[in-house]
Amino acid sequence: MSWLPPDDDEEPYGSYDESAVRSRPNPKANRPRSKQRPAHDDAVVGRVVTVDRGRYLSLVDEGGPDEREVLCTRARELRKVAIVTGDRVDVVGDVSGEEGALGRIVRVHERRTLLRRSADDTDAVERIVVANADQLMIVVAAVNPEPRPRLVDRYLVAAFDAGIAPLLVVTKTDLADPAAFLAHFAGLDVRVVESSAQHPPLESLRALLRDRTTVAVGHSGVGKSTLVNALVPSAHRAIGHVNAVTGRGRHTSSSTISLRLPDGGWIIDTPGVRSFGLGHVNPDNIVTAFGDLADVAAECPRGCTHLPDSPDCELVDRAARGELGELGPQRLDSLQRLLSTLTKSAY
Repeated sequence: MSWLPPDDDEEPYGSYDESAVRSRPNPKANRPRSKQRPAHDDAVVGRVVTVDRGRYLSLVDEGGPDEREVLCTRARELRKVAIVTGDRVDVVGDVSGEEGALGRIVRVHERRTLLRRSADDTDAVERIVVANADQLMIVVAAVNPEPRPRLVDRYLVAAFDAGIAPLLVVTKTDLADPAAFLAHFAGLDVRVVESSAQHPPLESLRALLRDRTTVAVGHSGVGKSTLVNALVPSAHRAIGHVNAVTGRGRHTSSSTISLRLPDGGWIIDTPGVRSFGLGHVNPDNIVTAFGDLADVAAECPRGCTHLPDSPDCELVDRAARGELGELGPQRLDSLQRLLSTLTKSAY
């Protein structure tokens, strides 16, 4: 028996009546999800000034006549996007800033810089600390607690990796001479400000911070919050004391918050930390921060670590021949010390 094609007035082979198809009911009675998102043309631009348990306080119409703080949540499509202090964002919803009002962040603008850290040196997963900063103010005490050069090295590595200018502020210099500590950083292009416990150099600091966004970091107990309160009298940041037995300070700043400086600019105060993981850092970014040495390092063989035991390293060879200039050996030593922090366990 052979198969014959259907007559012209018959249904084609394999056809069916679509009206007989049963569709699965929608128990929630909502519209099917679409990948198309609204344009949010009515969004206003805000600056995230602090983050607290899924809520984002954003400054809207910054510097304008209607400047106000708006409490926000994040849009569903941003659930996997980190929103941090310093971010510029688009906000929709109730942006009146009145009590009980709640806006919604729907976009995060492109970031100029990112200050990052990781849990430890073996963890390549980065944690964004602050976005869009221009400067990193590293606060360290000359004594009580004792200064820790390796932790400062880690801050410097993070700053150079982010393309942020570092500023080193040494407090309590009336209690101890910081010269020996500062000698560790003689070969670096880092501004240094010395501050006594009773008379901090506020005018010098304000000049360095004016019209810039500066992140303040430091080990617990070094006087960072005291300095922030002096620069921004309305800040009222909690101040702790150093334990006389352990020599360690107590964490008093529990959140990262942006504070407007009276003369213009922002200072972002961060919680005190005892470690700063660098598992996310690209060593090439550290070399690039040393402009004069980076030009020489470009002639090194591929994969060169630029450390003293690195074979055929152009930097090491030229330093041995005295061809790096007067400060060359010091700067190379500083570069090698910073690079070596990437191969050591977290402080």
